[in-house]
Amino acid sequence: MPDVRFDKYYRYEELTQILHDYAKEFPHLVRIESIGKSYESRDIWLLTVTNFALDADREKPALWVDGNIHATELAASSVCLYLLQTLVTAYGTHPDITRCLDTRTFYICPRVNPDGAELALAEKPKFIRSSTRPYPDEEERKDGLIMEDIDGDGRILLMRIPDDNGAWKICPSEPRLLVRREPTETGGQYYRLLPEGRIENYDGVEIKIQRSKEGLDLNRNFPFLWRQELEQPGAGPYPASETEVRSLVQFVTNHTNITGAITFHTFGGVFIRPYTHLSDDGFPVKDLRTYQHIGKKGTEITEYPAISAFHDFRYDPKDIITGTFDDWAYEHQGIFAWTVEVWSPQRQSGITDYKFIEWYQEHPLEDDLKLLRWNDEQLAGQGYIDWYPFDHPQLGRVELGGWNTMYAWTNPPPEFLEKEIARFPEWLVWHLLISPRLEIYEASVQKLGNDMYRVRLVVQNTGWLPSYITQKALDKKLVRGCICEIELPADATLEIGKPLEELGELEGRAYKPSAPIRRLSDPTQDRAKAEWVIRAPLGSTVKLLARHERAGVVRTELTLE
Repeated sequence: MPDVRFDKYYRYEELTQILHDYAKEFPHLVRIESIGKSYESRDIWLLTVTNFALDADREKPALWVDGNIHATELAASSVCLYLLQTLVTAYGTHPDITRCLDTRTFYICPRVNPDGAELALAEKPKFIRSSTRPYPDEEERKDGLIMEDIDGDGRILLMRIPDDNGAWKICPSEPRLLVRREPTETGGQYYRLLPEGRIENYDGVEIKIQRSKEGLDLNRNFPFLWRQELEQPGAGPYPASETEVRSLVQFVTNHTNITGAITFHTFGGVFIRPYTHLSDDGFPVKDLRTYQHIGKKGTEITEYPAISAFHDFRYDPKDIITGTFDDWAYEHQGIFAWTVEVWSPQRQSGITDYKFIEWYQEHPLEDDLKLLRWNDEQLAGQGYIDWYPFDHPQLGRVELGGWNTMYAWTNPPPEFLEKEIARFPEWLVWHLLISPRLEIYEASVQKLGNDMYRVRLVVQNTGWLPSYITQKALDKKLVRGCICEIELPADATLEIGKPLEELGELEGRAYKPSAPIRRLSDPTQDRAKAEWVIRAPLGSTVKLLARHERAGVVRTELTLE
């Protein structure tokens, strides 16, 4: 068994070794490949997880799962690693996991952005948004504050600087906290807050925050509604311009058996569904209801609420975010896609029913006190650092302190990690098991006389979702219907029928009402039939195949008797 722990965050080389160890230890269930290279030429590893003895991975419905597209969001990689561990150790004993790997496939990409994660995990960390590629220009910026660990303790905190015109003052009831200065207040001790860091070319007066040379946001670089730098900073020079994004787009597009996609981020403790730019009124009704059903199940299992990006997770009410993975996967691929924000410090401290984005602009002091108590009682004071003096090379005497956000906010503290990521495997397995599943309902042969036979193949979709997955996919003709094929021996002839029959889409059970309280009928839209009349010698073998790119492949043979 690979030596893996879920109370630490792994750097690239160690993570790579662990992933290869899984493939070596469980070759019947796990295969590993590189689907591309990062900007700094690190492999982007992809794990295919299925029972390879029962059909090829591409002949089964699949679920895409990825993590860590943003540099500092390390727990997203841990979710993928924990899912992998759960699948391989529970196979053969856990009924749902066993059925899932026998009939379906997981594609797991634990670290989409290995370069950015290496910076975050370095002994002297650097926090950037995504890729390490310089963008939008190559030149080093020479003015302003550069966020970094200036005292060498492995943390990047805040700097508290006395300033008569500062916006902050010490909280009267809890001196470790700072609160806003009242609009007309004067005469007190006030502070200016800046990120911990050094200032290049400081003139003694102006302090600007130097814009990061690494200005890309890979989750703005996907093709659907990509926008230029002027409209959306960090989106890259053109859609899928970045190698990490291009690797994902190419893999997902080429694997038409993918029926759903989950991308893990941090933080927020929430499931987010499309659209980022459009009200729920813009959804096909069936897709919206199905999204809500899947989200409800996610909440039931994980306690994470399921929300709309447009309605509930907008950083600016007057602006929108586009070019995201989940929007692209739903709109261009026609599959149900989610962004999962792992971890909520607020919920850990007892703050509930808060607005996910607005809270950071406006919340009561009591919330800060709850968070501070959580820090004291659960984090042993490692999350919020009491202010301590430091001689800054440009500013002189300042104080460092405040929230150690990388430890307590951006990711779960290591000792909390396993409990948090253990929420997800059950929902991910369930999400894959709702996919369409092509099965044979009937395969028969009837002798008509004079070496003539009627061959019949009836297939059905036994999955919950329809074979086309979403109404969006159906409307945009993104999916080809079910195809049935017959293969005859050399001395046989096909008298009636075609070697390849297209039977259209197969419905699932997803669009049924919650109860049959009105007149209801269940026509057999989940089934399809192909028939052929052939001439062949007695005892010949006929091969039948049915396939649907999202529902799988089934085969059988019939002997003419």
